[in-house]
Amino acid sequence: MQIAIENTPVTINQSRVLILGFGRVSKATARVFSALGARVHIAARKRSDLALAKTLGYTSLPLGSLSDSLSGFDVIINTVPAVILGREQLSRIDRETLIIDLASKPGGVDFKSGGELGLKIIWALSLPGKTAPVTSGIIIADTVLNICCERGLCDD
Repeated sequence: MQIAIENTPVTINQSRVLILGFGRVSKATARVFSALGARVHIAARKRSDLALAKTLGYTSLPLGSLSDSLSGFDVIINTVPAVILGREQLSRIDRETLIIDLASKPGGVDFKSGGELGLKIIWALSLPGKTAPVTSGIIIADTVLNICCERGLCDD
């Protein structure tokens, strides 16, 4: 949210935000942007994710037809850790659109092509650890403990 606020000339309220993917990070991101009044669009691969997004009040778009739906957004946020915004897709994005890639390596944006096209792209890796290291550590510890318990390595 902070990156979007600091790098766009518009308020979040009534801005058009496209979020690519609908996993844990996307769901949390959509919730925050929606709470601040953004018009949130979700592009996902699975029909079940598209249906859930719609029931939560978001506009849903099939990821497979993404190229036809990339213009008119103030912010595009990627959470898919595979390149889905290649040169062809990037060429359809408005030059004033901010693209934020939250995905881990290799990311979901062709950064070289984006730079050549004059797009503003921010790859925001490791945000929880950079901005809230204590909370991030707690979340990681809880996750590791949960995995260990699921594998029968914990005493109940």
